[in-house]
Amino acid sequence: MTVLHVVRVFCGPDGRGGNPLGVFVDHGYTDPAVQQAIATELGFSETVFVESIDDGVARIRIYTPAVEMPFAGHPTVGTSWLLASMGRPPATIRVPAGDVATWQSDELTWVRARGEWAAGAIDPHRFATPAEVDALSPDATPDGTLYAWAWADEEAGIVRSRFFAASFGIPEDEATGLAAVAMGAMLGRPITIRQGVGSELYVRPDRDAGTVAVGGRVEPIEVRDYHR
Repeated sequence: MTVLHVVRVFCGPDGRGGNPLGVFVDHGYTDPAVQQAIATELGFSETVFVESIDDGVARIRIYTPAVEMPFAGHPTVGTSWLLASMGRPPATIRVPAGDVATWQSDELTWVRARGEWAAGAIDPHRFATPAEVDALSPDATPDGTLYAWAWADEEAGIVRSRFFAASFGIPEDEATGLAAVAMGAMLGRPITIRQGVGSELYVRPDRDAGTVAVGGRVEPIEVRDYHR
């Protein structure tokens, strides 16, 4: 029997939003082609396969419905929270891009990633107002990607954003940790991103180290048997 865990990552403080994530912790799916096919079938923005957990290091692979990702934020945050809730908290999540430090602080789960991991994958496009971001449609980028953002309150560091990701097999992503890393690296200051219908991402860059910490709330959705 294979168990699929489903959680929502980067939920808002009012419980809205959050990007669904599928996670297989103990499973027999070792073939990358099979893992990709399962991720395509499930249709989540990302699906995670935990390959091992040893000495506080969780090694995982991450798939969108269309491609494998070397790093992504909402899968690493969600997997860290899930493993901690199962009594197996990792200190490091190992992804193809490299090692990701992770920790829990109050109600938030955090990961720390390299800024360059987002380079090329995410190209933030600034709009003048949040209303312009809200007016966008996934039809504007039927074959590519668009990360749209605007200052909601520049002095307070509040950003409004949406991410259309057709090339990843995702018409619109509810919350995007990889983009949060890109934004932190670009702006070089602490920000709070309000994305999608109600998601919230906390971003804390460290320019000297070349890293960006991204944190958020995680909520469980369901645990169910999965048969292929």
